[in-house]
Amino acid sequence: MVAKTETFRGGLDDVRAFCTVVDLGTVTAAAASLRETKGSVSRRISRLERALGVRLMARTSRAVSPTAEGLAFYTKAQESLTLLDEAAETARDARTVPAGHLRITTSIDFGIEVMPEIIASFREAYPQITVEMLNTDARLDLAANRIDLALRLGSAEETGYRAVVLATLTASLYAAPAYLLRRPAPADLAALHDHDLILARERFGAAALALTDGQGRTEPLSVNPAIRVSDFATALRLTLAGAGIGHLPSLVAARAVAAGQLQRVLAPWATRGAALRAVTLAGRELPARVRVFREHVGSALAARDCAHEFVDLDVNTAEIRVHTVKHGLDF
Repeated sequence: MVAKTETFRGGLDDVRAFCTVVDLGTVTAAAASLRETKGSVSRRISRLERALGVRLMARTSRAVSPTAEGLAFYTKAQESLTLLDEAAETARDARTVPAGHLRITTSIDFGIEVMPEIIASFREAYPQITVEMLNTDARLDLAANRIDLALRLGSAEETGYRAVVLATLTASLYAAPAYLLRRPAPADLAALHDHDLILARERFGAAALALTDGQGRTEPLSVNPAIRVSDFATALRLTLAGAGIGHLPSLVAARAVAAGQLQRVLAPWATRGAALRAVTLAGRELPARVRVFREHVGSALAARDCAHEFVDLDVNTAEIRVHTVKHGLDF
């Protein structure tokens, strides 16, 4: 519904002054309550009457009182002021009180394999916040889709939004015990050529895998995968099924590793360098529900017990703030 702004052109402060005079009975009392002069309050009422084209107050040398039209206007105006004050209080509370509905988006891989436990623990901590998840590999625009926060993998910038880098990500090589029973784990990088590799199309690096040992050594590895898929979630399922050695983000593989369903091979070699970013609408203040969710995701990922820095970047102002925190992670 579009507000009919043409039906009323008076000032809000003038309406509030009129209602205060009716409430308190005199211009003097209203002026004291509003911390204005009697002349200022009188001018506000006169200005409101001109805007409405009707006399609201009957004035004598001794007193003022509302006309019939003034009383009718007062009843509706007072209700509107109350609703407006409540709306303003709700808006102010949104900055400080974590409550309401949270709409987030992330990739299918991350949403399926990483987010369920995080969402569950978040809802346990903040039951007053409802959550809507949009898992898609499409890069949805936050404003157009009314999204509060997006968890993005990669480093692409989005003009007009604020990006907080939560972690530097790592992808490693994993295999199921059943696969390793049939084909012993490779002893070195060269031996990977004798194994069936499972790679996601959108993986770290270009056509060749660039593996580093974390000690300054990096080895580019040209591979011909036995299976290539469109996403890490499918690559994980195939690796669990024993179809080969999967090149997987460590966060995606974490639950399977903890359950003994996957084993890391060729440690410490891994692919590093991509980023997990929390993207929000630009601005000075985030709603409390968005801020606590972003903090909760960081705390949940802190279970990986790495230290790192994250960068808070407002794309509109090019303002960068670097924060040292206790929760980096191995992705």
